[in-house]
Amino acid sequence: MVTTNEPVPGFTEALVRLAHLVQQVYGEVAREHDLTPQQAQLLCLLIGGPVGMTELTRALHLEKSSLTGLVDRAERRGLVARVRDSRDRRACLIELTGEGTRTAVLAHDGVTRQLETLAADLPAEHRELVASAIGGILAGHTSRTGRAWSTPGPHRQGG
Repeated sequence: MVTTNEPVPGFTEALVRLAHLVQQVYGEVAREHDLTPQQAQLLCLLIGGPVGMTELTRALHLEKSSLTGLVDRAERRGLVARVRDSRDRRACLIELTGEGTRTAVLAHDGVTRQLETLAADLPAEHRELVASAIGGILAGHTSRTGRAWSTPGPHRQGG
């Protein structure tokens, strides 16, 4: 395990720093694929299949108008398409195109690879402890708010 002479941050500061680091990784990987970080996140969320706009606004923490613009730009690039929701004809789902799937997999694999590299020096038991603690935070959020903190796509397992 790598150690430094820097003081260990408190819990909240550590979480904030980690969140910033994950966003930085998305930014680096996005640039490699000529995407914005938000486009990379959108594509990664859609790997698991079509997702509704409401769920995407929650998962990406965007206002509806901002998400609409994000989807519009990705659609113009041929990365996503809007399809009718068979359960609600008034609603649409956002799905990856063939090119979008290829780009999404590359972006997801890049993010996963970089995050795994960042944690490579942590012993397995520390990685498991971190994953368990984060899972507890997310479960607590769900029990308090009644809204599951689930992210569509492959990030549920291992990435």
